[in-house]
Amino acid sequence: MTRILGIDPGSRTTGYGVVELEKGEYRYIESGALRIRGETLPQRLHAIFDSVSEVLDRCQPDDFAIENVFMHRNADSALKLGQARGAAICSAANRAVTVYEYTPAEIKKAVVGRGNATKEQVQMMMRALLKLSGNPQADEADALACAVCHGHHSSNIRKLGLPLSGSRRGRWR
Repeated sequence: MTRILGIDPGSRTTGYGVVELEKGEYRYIESGALRIRGETLPQRLHAIFDSVSEVLDRCQPDDFAIENVFMHRNADSALKLGQARGAAICSAANRAVTVYEYTPAEIKKAVVGRGNATKEQVQMMMRALLKLSGNPQADEADALACAVCHGHHSSNIRKLGLPLSGSRRGRWR
């Protein structure tokens, strides 16, 4: 059994989702949206670090999967997102939890079958796959999808008999 924490980083809201994978079956543990408070960016980054640390301590995941930064139109937003990711990654690294990164397209393709799936499609797939009573909030759904993407990826690597550390996405220590 593998417990996976998925993170959808943001400087104002960071989604998280925890699932367990055993024999190809996913079990929902918990999810939420961490509302990040703070006037300045350093205060918000500290809040992300502390909030993700609390989730890590409470849920004790084996693996940590996080959405990778993508550049759209606004470079400033991408930089802030990268810093939010860094705070979350440091929280995992501080607890010696292995970190895996996936692009938004990889995550959507793993859970919906298309790399350009809508947020609503991701929400519906997380509801169906994890047998939830309703659609999770968008940030939660993205984080759960990140965890499930890692579960799919790690299962496939293990089926091939390859070490997970040698996977295409690499890992941080």
